[in-house]
Amino acid sequence: MAGSTDGIGGTLFPSPPAATATATAAAAAAAAVARDPFGTIVGPDPSPVAAVRSSLAAAAAAAAAGGGPARAAKRAAAGRLSVRQRLATLLDPGSFAETDALLATSGPDGPVGEGVVTGYGTVGGRPVGVYAQDFTVLGGSLSGGHAAKIVKVMDGAVAAGIPLVGLVDSGGARIQDGVGALAGYTRIFRRAVAASGVVPQLSVVLGACAGGAVYAPALTDWVVMEAGGGSMFLTGPGVVRAVCREEVTGRDLGGAAVHARVSGVVGLVRPGEVNTLRAVRQLLSYLPSNWREAPPRMAVAAPVVDAGVDGSATVADEDPALDTLLPSAADAPYDMVSILSRVVDAGSLFPMYHGWAPNVITAFARLGGRPVGVVANQPAHLAGVLDADASVKAARFVRFCDAFGLPLVTFTDVPGFLPGTAQEAGGVIRHGAKLLYAYAEATVPKLGVIVRKAFGGAYCVMSSKELGGDVNYAWPSAAVAVMGARGAVGVLKGGAAKAGGAANTWENPDLDAEAEYAASYENPLAAVRCGELDAVIPARATRRVLLADLERLVGKGRAGHVRGVLPKKHGCIPL
Repeated sequence: MAGSTDGIGGTLFPSPPAATATATAAAAAAAAVARDPFGTIVGPDPSPVAAVRSSLAAAAAAAAAGGGPARAAKRAAAGRLSVRQRLATLLDPGSFAETDALLATSGPDGPVGEGVVTGYGTVGGRPVGVYAQDFTVLGGSLSGGHAAKIVKVMDGAVAAGIPLVGLVDSGGARIQDGVGALAGYTRIFRRAVAASGVVPQLSVVLGACAGGAVYAPALTDWVVMEAGGGSMFLTGPGVVRAVCREEVTGRDLGGAAVHARVSGVVGLVRPGEVNTLRAVRQLLSYLPSNWREAPPRMAVAAPVVDAGVDGSATVADEDPALDTLLPSAADAPYDMVSILSRVVDAGSLFPMYHGWAPNVITAFARLGGRPVGVVANQPAHLAGVLDADASVKAARFVRFCDAFGLPLVTFTDVPGFLPGTAQEAGGVIRHGAKLLYAYAEATVPKLGVIVRKAFGGAYCVMSSKELGGDVNYAWPSAAVAVMGARGAVGVLKGGAAKAGGAANTWENPDLDAEAEYAASYENPLAAVRCGELDAVIPARATRRVLLADLERLVGKGRAGHVRGVLPKKHGCIPL
């Protein structure tokens, strides 16, 4: 203001000379701006807003450039996608909305965007939250600001009730940030635990993931890894060399082959970044957005069904080929996938943990368009026996399906638990208890089919009636017993041998006694008569029967269901 008088010649609010000069200069500059006849500025705009726009544009360009053209070119030459190309491959075209693009907390010389791209987009038309680490920016290292961006999108995904997908490619903590980087990791870990069972969390390891950073993917529901470039390890080859005097490469230490076949850390592996990201899109198509929503149903064609052997027409959703798929010998191996693929919707079987513990199959699939979780023994590997790794693999899968409302369909052909000192010392009792606990705790629909054999404790564990199975069926070929004929006769005749009779051994079996035992016990009749099985169904009718049961049970175990009858904070699974 020009200054106000107090009525006696004084000035109450004198105008500062500097302010007056500034205003005068601004007015003169404004008067000098070139304008067209309509008053639109056609020359340089010296206003403060223009300066802000210029600064924003420069910062946006710096964020988009990442680590610069030289590093980007080097990555491209190695066949690697840029961070934004990865997001474009994962998300629906044009759906990505970036957040915190200009965040810069590492000082004036720090990177704009902090080496991670965060935001929201859609996959198959359904919203997801995403973050993607940029290895061209300081090796994708995590700073406090980097962590803050990830935490923010994690919180946003949970609040919106949508899945979270992280594209991992980072050398670890940013050393310059010290404990601030470590605190950032811990904030991410805590958020992942809080979000567990609330929204699906997927980690896609497309490059390096080293040190304590490995626990960010490890705490999520599914770890997906690109076969050629992905790796995860707590201590790198240099540390292993110095401490253990062991020469090892990064790939041999923590590559896809190790974690998908030996450690069980990785649930899905694909070659190439594009294939890997497409597989993530496919995986998301089976999952609900959050625990309160029903899994997404879609129209999927039924399996191709052959005509009957006599050329007669078949009943809808029945497959006569299932009647003859099992080998004639009760102990002959076969591929359980050949059965599963004829029961579930055509082309819908999507195995997880395919390379780890292959004696049990865990897969997503669809029945009548509804997503389900499939657990099945695999007689093509170790005769389908349960061991420590197979128990852990199946238990984790069962708990995930239960958390997100996917019905469980179990196909059983199991001779028992794997015997031996290695398994006992390796904790097969503790690990087997995890699978038992998971099935017992699950409240989703549980449908079970015994295909050929179910012996001993393994029968109990594989979604049996007393574990809460909603429907339990057997094929006519099924054998439900405490143990197989040779083992049973061996035990019985072992007692007889102590009394002076002949012993039954694997080298010198009593075939007549075994045949008598098999005729009496190796069938499903006793289990049906006592109600442990609901029915013996023709193999060809399996799909039709399961479809009807699933339609009836689809509302079971949804939001609001109370687990068990005894009040408690939570159970203590034998971890």
